[in-house]
Amino acid sequence: MVVLGGSAAAPELLARSRVQLIDDHDPESKQPYHAVEFLCVEEATGRLDGYMAVATRLAYDCLRNQSEQLKGRGMVVSAVGIIDSSSRKQVSLPSILASHALIHAADGDHFRNALFVAAEQCRLPVCRISARTLEAHAGKCLRRPVEQMLETVNKLGLGKGPPWGADQKKAALVAWTLLAGGANPER
Repeated sequence: MVVLGGSAAAPELLARSRVQLIDDHDPESKQPYHAVEFLCVEEATGRLDGYMAVATRLAYDCLRNQSEQLKGRGMVVSAVGIIDSSSRKQVSLPSILASHALIHAADGDHFRNALFVAAEQCRLPVCRISARTLEAHAGKCLRRPVEQMLETVNKLGLGKGPPWGADQKKAALVAWTLLAGGANPER
């Protein structure tokens, strides 16, 4: 999770952390679709619903805690950005379970969907942006060349310590577009 403040002209890194969406007591929750790969559809659906409930609760707790911490500093979380996979599409559960590649994609979508539901529960608007179009979308919203945006994002995390890897940098780019008001959040 990356939280930016300041302005679109001068974004500031306010917070960053890893969002824990996996039940520590259930290692199978790390890859929910892999965990149900060989179950019948009915049993798989029930297990997936359980994994989703836990992941959503954990995401909600994280969003709420981050919001409370920022509120204590006089700031308000105004939106949530989620980077969707480039190949996001609706596929039936039987089709997913029959394809190892689709299982991997579904595992990622599972956690993105948990974040989406948690943000809705927190009454925060959500903007979902495809990973494939992120840089072009940000360039349009921020009216800057891609190289300049990426340099700014890289500098946001300098000297702040971990985590500041590729995932946090992409999240910062999404947050920056939201800060600029250039994304159309979905409810």
